[in-house]
Amino acid sequence: MWRSFGRYAVPVIVLDVAKGFFPALVATLAAGHVAGALAGGAAMLGHWRPIFLGFAKGGKMVATCGGALFGLAPLVGLVGAVAWIAVFAVTRYASVSSILAAASLPVAAWLLDEPWPVLVFTTAAFLGVLVLHRGNLARLRAGTETRVQLRRKPAATT
Repeated sequence: MWRSFGRYAVPVIVLDVAKGFFPALVATLAAGHVAGALAGGAAMLGHWRPIFLGFAKGGKMVATCGGALFGLAPLVGLVGAVAWIAVFAVTRYASVSSILAAASLPVAAWLLDEPWPVLVFTTAAFLGVLVLHRGNLARLRAGTETRVQLRRKPAATT
């Protein structure tokens, strides 16, 4: 999905990543990891329940979480991005990729010896992603989850 800004079209995922990246980066540089984790968490909550939609349902926080991690702990964010891409390449399920990438975050933070605010943030982010993907997990169990098609089906010839 794309959003248009005048003559420019931007993939929505870029905006979602930026929404988490900039607050977490600025807060981390200005005040440390606690502030960065809080700013990233606030961006994720704002993505999930946006004020501009009257706190109605928003997104599932995955891209915003990734952006926040790139601002807070770039190596952990990189591990999560690589995990998402690898799982997606094998399964073609965005939901499975999101859940397993989120599960990799606390492990990566611990293995990379990140400070405690990053460990708490990644654990909370994983739990949040898991809770928000309950419907996807039910569809996976039922065999009705939509798999992403990367190639268009050829047009039917008559």
